[in-house]
Amino acid sequence: MTDKASLRAKAAIVHDYLNQRGGAERVVAVFHEIYPDAPIFTSIVDYGNIWKEMEGADIRPTWMQRLPGIMRHFKKYLPFYPGAIESIDLSGYDIVISSSSAFAKGALKAGGALHICYCYTPMRFVWDTERYLEKEGMGLAARTLLPFFLRRLKAWDLRTKTRPDYYIAISTAVKRRIEEFYGLPAAVIFPPVDCGRFKPGKGFEDFYLIVSRLNAYKRIELAVEAAGRLGVALKVVGDGPYKEALVRMAKPNVEFLGRLDDAAVARLYARCKALIFPGAEDFGIVPLEANAAGRPVIAYKDGGALNTVVDGATGYFFDRPTPEALMEAIERMEAGAGRFDPERLRAHALRFDRKVFVEKFGAFVDEKYAEMKRG
Repeated sequence: MTDKASLRAKAAIVHDYLNQRGGAERVVAVFHEIYPDAPIFTSIVDYGNIWKEMEGADIRPTWMQRLPGIMRHFKKYLPFYPGAIESIDLSGYDIVISSSSAFAKGALKAGGALHICYCYTPMRFVWDTERYLEKEGMGLAARTLLPFFLRRLKAWDLRTKTRPDYYIAISTAVKRRIEEFYGLPAAVIFPPVDCGRFKPGKGFEDFYLIVSRLNAYKRIELAVEAAGRLGVALKVVGDGPYKEALVRMAKPNVEFLGRLDDAAVARLYARCKALIFPGAEDFGIVPLEANAAGRPVIAYKDGGALNTVVDGATGYFFDRPTPEALMEAIERMEAGAGRFDPERLRAHALRFDRKVFVEKFGAFVDEKYAEMKRG
């Protein structure tokens, strides 16, 4: 962050919920790096499940933290989150940074404060309900009743769309959604990739890699089936509700490794022939992590991958969500895996490094805060 008046401003960070270690939570950790004195307000927090970079941070959960069984049943409390976020007292803060894929953008700032929303996507459960229901694997009763509630939540989402003064989208795909759903402009600043965690190896081994939460919408079954039919080795890192179904369909050449620590994942990135990224994601940091480790990517040609994968230069696309299309891309990689230069792949990933994010995000806040102060 550059030396501007915003450095002397009192800032607050608001995040939807801090009960998992995902990509959005890594971004919050970087916000904490930029604004180390800013409290992190959130609906709920699982202190045993936060990134180490946030250990010792001033994290302030709402009254939802005291609800019975909240950590285990946090999804069942869906109706409570808007009210919880609106109950956060942000008086006295000059800058509010909301980190939002759902509720945080609805935070109520004090008069005269600057509110910048870093948006991972507009609320998916109300704008892409069918995909959300598929993702969560809900039963018939939930699929019947939930849409009635989601209509009310959609109304709240629209009613609060102008609470941020500015939106920053994580990708051009998310920028388009903000413009379409909210009718508002958005800048684009790509999420930070911690390239320092990865290092290219010497050569590669004869296996493909998946690093993902094992949810239905991630389309891991495409890779499992394609690998099985081609007979190529596939290692799957991650866990989730779809794991048992994937294991049942897998052939012996597909190995499920479960959740691994960062160091183990980094070693696998550096050794794999290529990473397979079969889902349509809002951004997707995983392909860039593979590039930072010197390895190419096979990605579905949609969503955030359009911002991060260069066909023929950092990997290959497949353009239909079918095993056959993915098999064609794998066969292309089988013929050309050795042509990808690890240092060039890493150089590509460095364009998205956390240092780049810190500089761009800090400059954006500086500019908008200075404009606000000038009136």
